[in-house]
Amino acid sequence: MVQQFKAIIIKNVYPELDSSRYPVKREVGDLFEVGADIFKEGHDVLSALLKYRRKQDDDWHETPMEFVDNDRWCGSFILQENTRYVYTIEAFTNVFESWLLNLVIKSQAGADISSELLDGQRIIGEAAERAVGDDRKTLEATLHQLKRGADQKRTVVILTAEWLPQLMTKHADRRDATVYDREPEVVVDRQEARFAAWYEMFHRSQGKVPGRSATFADCEQRLPEIKAMGFDVVYLPPIHPVGRNQRKGRNNTLEAGPNDPGSPWAIGNELGGHKAVNPELGTLEDFEHLVQAVKDLGMEVALDFAIQCSADHPYIKEHPDWFYNRPNGSMRYAENPPKKYQDIYPLNFYCENREVLWQELKSIVLFWIERGVRIFRVDNPHTKPFHFWEWLIQEIQQSYPDVIFLSEAFTRPKVLKFLAKVGFTQSYTYFTWRNFKEELTEYMTELTQSEVSEYLRGNLFTNTPDILPPILQRGGRPAFKMRLVLAATLSSVYGIYNGFELCENTAIPGTEEYLNSEKYEYKVWDWDRPGNIKDYIGTVNRIRNENPALHLYKNLRFYRADDENVLFYGKMTPDKANIVLVMVNLDPFQTHESIIHMPLEDMEINPEEKYIVDELITGATYLWTGEIQRVSLDPQVETAMILRISRWAYKDYDTPCF
Repeated sequence: MVQQFKAIIIKNVYPELDSSRYPVKREVGDLFEVGADIFKEGHDVLSALLKYRRKQDDDWHETPMEFVDNDRWCGSFILQENTRYVYTIEAFTNVFESWLLNLVIKSQAGADISSELLDGQRIIGEAAERAVGDDRKTLEATLHQLKRGADQKRTVVILTAEWLPQLMTKHADRRDATVYDREPEVVVDRQEARFAAWYEMFHRSQGKVPGRSATFADCEQRLPEIKAMGFDVVYLPPIHPVGRNQRKGRNNTLEAGPNDPGSPWAIGNELGGHKAVNPELGTLEDFEHLVQAVKDLGMEVALDFAIQCSADHPYIKEHPDWFYNRPNGSMRYAENPPKKYQDIYPLNFYCENREVLWQELKSIVLFWIERGVRIFRVDNPHTKPFHFWEWLIQEIQQSYPDVIFLSEAFTRPKVLKFLAKVGFTQSYTYFTWRNFKEELTEYMTELTQSEVSEYLRGNLFTNTPDILPPILQRGGRPAFKMRLVLAATLSSVYGIYNGFELCENTAIPGTEEYLNSEKYEYKVWDWDRPGNIKDYIGTVNRIRNENPALHLYKNLRFYRADDENVLFYGKMTPDKANIVLVMVNLDPFQTHESIIHMPLEDMEINPEEKYIVDELITGATYLWTGEIQRVSLDPQVETAMILRISRWAYKDYDTPCF
């Protein structure tokens, strides 16, 4: 018995992750392009369709794919909704165009095509029977005209009119159609998933009274200043009651003083757990008021989702089976070697009642969604099962597709990437520890130009409550400005932790930990203290907002600068209407001069053509010509240049002026 098979081959579909096991990511309004190799034996003409639908729908939409070259086809459609789409490809032999190609060849050779015309009448007649409405009438009229007879040249003109092959393809016989055997998915997030500036606000340090926690009302007082710096997201550490047992003291000491507040990541006490608010900050109603105040200023609140409990959390008594016990009967606290967290206890996701546990954790996210939160920064997701995150994120986004999850996974590269594959909207990256030209170029090229960019959006944080990198400790104010520009322009989404704007860089010697960290004590900051870079941050964020090229993530390209300390890169919109180039001195201590090689070909500028260069930080304007330019970057003056390129506009002097 002859085995059934499909004659048309569809392979190398892109984008597609792990044979469609995981979805790719895009944003609302994107043009989603799909490519594939499509071919069959012989010389028949093929047609291909890109088929797509919302995941919750049954009916497919179709759009034609175009032949590119070497059996490569490409199609596209606009992603109009914040939801999940499914797509696939269908290809079939285009009987009409295959016949028409043979007819034209024979006609041009002067051969008799009367027999071929009879075949054509049959093919058009069958298509007319499949068509309805005006399409059917048009095809029947064409068939009638052919049957009346005309000279061969006139007949070929009728058959090769542009509208006829299009209409025939629309109603083609698809009996030999091959449909790609998988249905990949694309998660379509709102645009804020790709473009946003995050400000991590340590809530209890926003007040003015030493030794006392700030409140949500105090946080509201700081919002106009954060908005003025140009931020879009106000991210809060855990807002829940803090455990009392084994509470950490100042600088992470094991014994807390009577007035030490403990780490907010040690969640839960007799006043409640993950669905409660620390009364020092205020009430649940106060929190909701803060959320609304943030929205009124055009920003959003992001909330920390830390799945861990203090020894006083209600879960400890209510569900002791959700935790790990040592052989001696004591409960196992959390560790992330070499760090130990004696004040928190991890949950056992594989416990006997794990379904109840998982549903309870889902209910926590839903609880805060109902109070206006749509962004969650997830603490240490790499210490929880991947299947849990895949399940949770899909469950939440099925009802709330606008929810964004940021993965705080400073872990092994493959684990970090896999968490993005299973569903996290954004990811922390290793940018915090990438300082030099070669490593920045290599790493950011991987993030934005390889397959990784199909599923991982890198949120570049300059610092965190846990990480004060050496470059900031040693490089002073120039290093803060340099790292800000890098984070804000290498990626379209980035963040800072409060104190960065003050150039706070006092560390525990030999560590990346802040000395006298607000993780373990109440602090009062002077947000206007000398040496701050608030205005500089505001300028950089304004530049980001005003230049559409910086809103995009995958358009980063690196260019040649001859000095190893000068990083030169740029972003352009697809139509080249907005071109932004950035030069950064990576050495916060010394001035560096460098020859830079302007990417004239990428900018579509001729070598002899003059072009305008607006330096957006200082407001200076230059008129340049050619590829080779020289720049000097003094970190004590300006450590970076952000250039917007435009063509020189000549005045029309032929028009008389009176």
